[in-house]
Amino acid sequence: MRTDQVHMADSGKLLSQLADRISYLIDIKGNSEYGNIGDLLRQIQGLRQSLFEIKEADLFEEIDRIEDRVSFLEDRVSEKLSPAEIVNIVRSPQRFTLMDVLENVYDSYTELGGEGDCNIDPAIIVARATISRRVKNKLYSHQVMVIGHEKGRGEEYRNGGCARPWGNDKALRYMMVAETEGIPIHFYIFTPGSYPIEDYPGAAQQIARNLYVMAKLKVPMVSFISEGGSGGAEAIGVSGLRLMSSRGYYSVISPEGAAAIEGKIREGEKVPRELVEYCAAQLKITAENNLKLGTVDRIIEEPLLGAKRDDFPFFRRLRYEMLRATDEVVLKTKNFRAFRAYALKRREEEGKEIPEDFDLFISWNLTDLEIERLLEFRLKKYMELGKGYFLEDRNVLTEGIRKTKIFASKTYYDLRYGLLRPHHRNVQKVIEEVSSEGSVFLRKVTEPVRAAYDFVFPQPERPGKVVHSEGPDERKSIFAEEWESYVSPLANEDCTVTCPNAAKYGCLDLWVPDLYGEFCGVCPNCGHHFPLEYQWYLENLFDKNSVHEFNDHIASCNPLGFQGYNARLKKDIKHTGRNSSMITFDAEVWGLRLVVAMLFSNFRGGTVGVAEGEKFVRACDVAGTTRRPLLAYIHSTGGIRIHEGTLGVVQMPKCTLAVREYNDNGGLYIVVYDNNSYAGPVASFLGCSLYQFGMRSSRIGFAGPRVIRETTGQDVPPDYHSAKNALKRGHIQGIWDRREFKKNLHDALTTLGGPNLYYK
Repeated sequence: MRTDQVHMADSGKLLSQLADRISYLIDIKGNSEYGNIGDLLRQIQGLRQSLFEIKEADLFEEIDRIEDRVSFLEDRVSEKLSPAEIVNIVRSPQRFTLMDVLENVYDSYTELGGEGDCNIDPAIIVARATISRRVKNKLYSHQVMVIGHEKGRGEEYRNGGCARPWGNDKALRYMMVAETEGIPIHFYIFTPGSYPIEDYPGAAQQIARNLYVMAKLKVPMVSFISEGGSGGAEAIGVSGLRLMSSRGYYSVISPEGAAAIEGKIREGEKVPRELVEYCAAQLKITAENNLKLGTVDRIIEEPLLGAKRDDFPFFRRLRYEMLRATDEVVLKTKNFRAFRAYALKRREEEGKEIPEDFDLFISWNLTDLEIERLLEFRLKKYMELGKGYFLEDRNVLTEGIRKTKIFASKTYYDLRYGLLRPHHRNVQKVIEEVSSEGSVFLRKVTEPVRAAYDFVFPQPERPGKVVHSEGPDERKSIFAEEWESYVSPLANEDCTVTCPNAAKYGCLDLWVPDLYGEFCGVCPNCGHHFPLEYQWYLENLFDKNSVHEFNDHIASCNPLGFQGYNARLKKDIKHTGRNSSMITFDAEVWGLRLVVAMLFSNFRGGTVGVAEGEKFVRACDVAGTTRRPLLAYIHSTGGIRIHEGTLGVVQMPKCTLAVREYNDNGGLYIVVYDNNSYAGPVASFLGCSLYQFGMRSSRIGFAGPRVIRETTGQDVPPDYHSAKNALKRGHIQGIWDRREFKKNLHDALTTLGGPNLYYK
């Protein structure tokens, strides 16, 4: 090739590179007006068109001038990036993806579950990979399972990294393969959120399953966050160490979604750009924010304007950090002295060049004892998330008393149900076997012994479920009379209402005092459930004077300093007389004692924040200590509270780990949904229950109709989230009628669960 042709080829390459840099700046700023970037791009396009008409010297002089201007603008932009601009960096088509990571961080890999558009879900990539390190000129290789989101380069089938339910199911399947093979898992999170559909296995249910299994996976896990969007990020986010890229974001909701809620933007209307930028700043979504809040453990530095798909120095650093992070997770299980020395060495290396060699080779294989420690550290890590970001009105003295009570309670119940109860059962079994012989003499001997044990270990009375009325074929519930003791305030209006199903089933208009009185808010013709206040359930579902609240001193606050949120909290506290949307208490249902966590709609729409998560975890602890069943009654929940950012998001895995610990210790966890139950709680600590039930007219799902329409572009039928469809999808195990709630709950308590419950 002639020299002038070579030079022209070089100039064409330079122009392409400059065009990419300018396009990247436009992506970051969100418009082409900043610094006349658009004019620079048009100049480059003009130079491309007249490439062979301009003198070479003039061409390169013009290229140098444009490059100087672009470099100046890059320096100006990188001086101070706003949170909204960081979001734009993550969303840029030039951003590195998981496939870039597989190609440049790992030595080799084999993709599992299909490739490209033939994948089970192309938004989720699973690969068996090899990553190596050099120690004193000797090469050591590790096998890992890589699981993450793939946004692709604009391919529609990738769905922008939004995993469908079967994509998360695929991820879960290969997590268990990694556990079987005993190899670590590296998670890579590149998602704005999960795809909000209820098709089996269901978006919410599958995320909940993933969290539940990840809680006790017996292998080291490390996660890396580039773009972490709410529940979609948590679906593959539970790990021993959470890393985050310095130009990534991790959020409870997209800035646009938060702006639509804050600005009360109607569907179809454009969200103002200023409001989006405001919400991005308020949500505290940057790596620095999340490190300060404790929702991530470490930041991996990128170039000032973010790493692109050809940023090989960044991939080298990422490789080093993933190796070191896995080492740290493993070393925590082996020897604390070794871990401290390793961590100290790492701190000395921070800010320096990445070393070519590692000091030592660390095996990632774990013994049974080390696996126990791994699970213990994981549980402890997540139980600490959010600590200090809720209000707890206790002084040193009362806190000491509380801890003393907890210790005494645990000691007492461990002694009673852990030590004495097994012996009681064995003796009782012998007595029953001897008594069955029918010997009068033996009965006289055994009856005093039986009476003594019954006195020490009294059994709760179990009333019959129904009693006969005067008619020979009529039956009525035994708790019908209990309803007469409490009447909803809604019954005070002297008017009639029309049942929503009147046109379909011919329901007559209902007189309000009857509807909310003897009818319990239920249409007697079609069974439609009108909403009732949460106090109705406190008064009617549980035995009289048996409800005793605990943890009521824990209060919601404003951990992010979200502007205007303090006033909203004060308004809800004044309106409800409560300081969070969750009530935890112990109560009785026909003599059976249980622990209850209730989310109610009056306080912030029943959303979950740090205070609610902490109260739920402590309720799990109380239920586990006392060997009582745990009921989560969801009067209503709107999801995770956006005003608490990722501190709210991490309550999803935190509460799920607490439930898993309770279940593994032999507890009985029952969830009952009422009214509207959506989003994060349903996709985590509620959806992971083995026994879930819905009230007749409840609506259950991952996202509401508007979010589904805006995300998928498709409308959903009116009954898409109905309890009936939730039952068909396997989300819930039964549909309950409000009038039979107490009976159904008592039946569940007596028939479900294992032998570790106090009354079994």
